[in-house]
Amino acid sequence: MADYAVLDGKTVQVLRDVANRLRIHAIRATCASGSGHPTSCCSAAEIMSVLFFHTMRYKQTDPEHPDNDRFVLSKGHAAPVLYAAWAEAGGISESDLLSLRKIDCDLEGHPTPRLSFVDVATGSLGQGLGAACGMAYTGKYFDKASYRVFCLMGDGESSEGSVWEALSFASHYGLDNLVAIFDVNRLGQSGVTPLEHCTDVYEKRCEAFGWNTYLVDGHDVEALCQAFWQAAQVKNKPTAVIAKTFKGRGIPSVENAENWHGKPMPKDRADAIIKLIESQIETNRSLVPKPPAEESPQISITGVTMTSPPAYRVGDKIATRKAYGLALAKLGHANGRVIVLDSDTKNSTFSELFKKEHPERFIECFIAEQNMVSVALGCAARGRTIAFASTFAAFLTRAFDQIRMGAISQTNINLAGSHCGVCIGEDGPSQMALEDLAMFRSVPNCTVFYPSDAVSTEHAVCLAASTKGMCYIRVSQPETTVIYAPQENFEIGQAKVVRHSVNDKVTVIGAGVTLHEALAAAADLSKQGISIRVIDPFTIKPLDATTIISNAKATGNQVITVEDHYREGGLGEAVCAAVSGEPDILVHQLAVSGVPQSGKTSELLDMFGIGAKHIVAAVKYTLMN
Repeated sequence: MADYAVLDGKTVQVLRDVANRLRIHAIRATCASGSGHPTSCCSAAEIMSVLFFHTMRYKQTDPEHPDNDRFVLSKGHAAPVLYAAWAEAGGISESDLLSLRKIDCDLEGHPTPRLSFVDVATGSLGQGLGAACGMAYTGKYFDKASYRVFCLMGDGESSEGSVWEALSFASHYGLDNLVAIFDVNRLGQSGVTPLEHCTDVYEKRCEAFGWNTYLVDGHDVEALCQAFWQAAQVKNKPTAVIAKTFKGRGIPSVENAENWHGKPMPKDRADAIIKLIESQIETNRSLVPKPPAEESPQISITGVTMTSPPAYRVGDKIATRKAYGLALAKLGHANGRVIVLDSDTKNSTFSELFKKEHPERFIECFIAEQNMVSVALGCAARGRTIAFASTFAAFLTRAFDQIRMGAISQTNINLAGSHCGVCIGEDGPSQMALEDLAMFRSVPNCTVFYPSDAVSTEHAVCLAASTKGMCYIRVSQPETTVIYAPQENFEIGQAKVVRHSVNDKVTVIGAGVTLHEALAAAADLSKQGISIRVIDPFTIKPLDATTIISNAKATGNQVITVEDHYREGGLGEAVCAAVSGEPDILVHQLAVSGVPQSGKTSELLDMFGIGAKHIVAAVKYTLMN
C-alpha cells in the first residue's frame, strides 16, 4: 500500500484560500437573496474545498459523466456552498450566485437535478446517505468501476432513523467506495444538537454499525486530505469522517453562536465580514481536479421490450403479485440493467422469482422501506439502472417523504405495492393498503398502474421500465382470473372496456379485485335482464377520461366506481375529477369506509360494500333513481 504523500505548503494554503472564497460566495449569495443558510455553509467550507479540489476525481466540464466521483449534499440547506464550489470549478459563473433562490435561476434554496451536477434532490434531511448507498452499490456491483461516492451530512440530521438504516445497509454490503462526512457543528435549526460536539459518541456509533471511522478537525485541510486518502485504502468497509466544525466559522460574534440558522448576514455587516475573510486569503490560485478513470460500461436502458408475449391463457388463475414477480424475471432477460430491490417481502411480492434468475441484480434491503426507496433513487441516478423496488403497499406509506423527494429528483424508479385493500383478508388492517392510490396520485409525474390480471400486470411492468418519471404498480394478493388474451395491447392512459352491449344501462368501473367483482355482478344482472358496461382503467393516473366519458354518455350518464381503497383520493375521486366538466354524468362511489378488520376476503368485500352483490344493489338503486 502506498504511503500518504504529505501536502506541500502551497497546496495547503490554496485549499485554505478556496475554503474562504467559498465562505465569501455563500455570504454574498445569501445576502443578495435575503435568505439562506450561510452559517451552515461556513462550517463545511474546508470539507468542500478538500473534496472538490483535492480528493474527488471528476470532469469539470461534464458533471454527469458516468465515471465521475459522486457527491451528495445531504444537508441540502447548505446549497450555496455547493454552488460556490462549482463556481470555483468553473461550472457556473460567480454572477449567477447572486441570483440564488430567484425564480429565473436554477440555483434553488436546496439542490435539485435542474442542475447537471446534482444527482438527487436533498433538503428533507436524513435522506442523502441512502441515495449515496445506491450510487455506491451501483458503482461497486453493477458498474464495477472505481468512482467513489461522498455524502456530506449535518449532525442534526443524524437524529433521523433513515440515516441509521443507510449506515446499516452500507456496512452490510461492504461499500468501501462510500464516504460519509458528518459536519458536527453543534447547532441545529432552533438550538443545540443532542450530542453537541461529542464527536467520540458519533465515532462509537458509526463503528458499532460496522463503519471505518476517523475523527478530524473539520477546519484542518491537511487532516481532511489525510482522512479521505486513508478512506480510499480501506477495503470492504464504508468510511465515516466525523468532522468537528463550528457553525458560522470565520464570522465574528456569529461563529458557534445560537439563533443564526437560516439567516443571511445583515447587509450593514456583510462588507466588513467579507473584508475580514479576504484578509486571510494569500493566493488567488485554484486547483484543477484530477480526471476520473473512464471504465464504466456503456449501457442502454431505453426501448426495453419483452422477448415474448405473456404466456397466460384466458381463464388461468394467478395473483397479480405473482405475475409481477414473473414479469420482473422475464424483463431481467430483456435488459441486463434491470435491478430489483425488496424489503424482506420477496416471498410475498414474488420478487424472489427475479432473484432466482438474476441473483447478482437483486438487492435485499431488509425491513427498512425508507432506505430502500432512497437506495433505488441512487441506483437509478445518471441512468445507470432500471430499478424496481417492492414491498407491501401499506409499508410504502412510511417512505412517502422519500417518494416525494424522488419526484423532485426527477427519478425514473418503479415501485410496486402488494397486499392492497381488504381483500388480503385475515392479516388485518395493519397490512391493508387503503391509502396508496391517494398517495401516489398526489406525486407529480407519477404513473399509477392498477392491473387486474396477469397479462395486464406483465404489460404494466414492461411499460414502467421505459416510462419517464416515477411509476407505481398496485398488485393484489388473491388469485384472479386471466381475462385478457396474450396478444392484447396495453398503453398508459388507455382503459379497456371489458364488457359491453348496446343495451347497457350503467357503466361500472373497477380495478384489480373489484373489476372481477364487477364482472360477476354483470353476469348476475344479465340473468335479471339488466345489462351493464364494465371498464378496466389499467392506469389510475393518467386516467382515460375520454373512454370513461364516452361510455358514460352511452349508458345514460350513469357511472358506478368500486374500489378496494378508501374513498378519499382513490379511483372514485379520480373518475369524479375526470368527468367534472360533464354536469350530466352522475358518479356513485363504492369504497372502503372506516378501519377494517380480519376476516375472509369474501366476508370483507361484503362487509365494506365492494363485493358483487353490493354492485348489483348499486346498479338497481341507480336505475330506480
